[in-house]
Amino acid sequence: MTGFARVERSDPAGGWAWEVKSVNGRGLEVRSRLPVGYDRLEQPVRDAVMRRFQRGTVTATLVLAQRTAAPRLRLNEEVLAQLPALMAAIAAKVDAEPPRIDGLMRLNGLIVADEETENEEERERRFEAMLVSLGEAVEALAEAREAEGARLTQVLDGHLDEIAGLCRRAAGAAEAQPAQLRVRLKAQVEALLQASPALPEDRLAQEAALLAARSDVREEIDRLSAHLQSAGSTLREKQAVGRRLDFLCQEFNREANTLCAKATTIELTQIGLGLKAAVERFREQVQNIE
Repeated sequence: MTGFARVERSDPAGGWAWEVKSVNGRGLEVRSRLPVGYDRLEQPVRDAVMRRFQRGTVTATLVLAQRTAAPRLRLNEEVLAQLPALMAAIAAKVDAEPPRIDGLMRLNGLIVADEETENEEERERRFEAMLVSLGEAVEALAEAREAEGARLTQVLDGHLDEIAGLCRRAAGAAEAQPAQLRVRLKAQVEALLQASPALPEDRLAQEAALLAARSDVREEIDRLSAHLQSAGSTLREKQAVGRRLDFLCQEFNREANTLCAKATTIELTQIGLGLKAAVERFREQVQNIE
């Protein structure tokens, strides 16, 4: 199932954002994109995703928005200590005014800017805060996927209604098969015998009954109806149902293939082919759900 979520947080050291997205997949695949130095979050990302999802390709990206804090300035005492001797040496050779304070401050290396660095304790707190916000992003993604699932349920219901309608048509066509088989068998036998005496009615009935038994699709239609009920109830369950629906699609397709193989009329064959196409459309959408 597809979805996207973004959660932004910050602390005194800077800000960050988790972007978590998912696309369709038969199994669960977890990918993480982390900045340099944050590799230790890879396994927690995998654990957080696997606790919540069972299908899809989920990608979690950590985006850093480092805060630019004003550096702390200090006087370089070593450089300052050398200045009197240097100034005296220069004054002995050059007739010039002594340098002023503003000029000295421009001297390279006299004023030093110290960057503040995180200590280990602060870094650990930051990692913990990042993991909390990761959990929030994963939950937000789950809500987005559930919203998509609600929309897909309507689409899947429509496909199941189509399959149910084809099953009813198949049942009606199947009822007419025995009589049609008997008429066809009688015509074929008469054509073969030509001038010979006609086949006795009881023998004709036996042959027709045998062919009807071989072409009886009521069992397949009953199983299709049972699968329809199971699929409908499965869609209403508040848990992961994608793999179970995958299995039902295989069962739907198996019964549709058998129905086509047993069909002895063009009408029933066309219904069977339509049923296979409807099942395939249902299967394609099932790949999109958890």
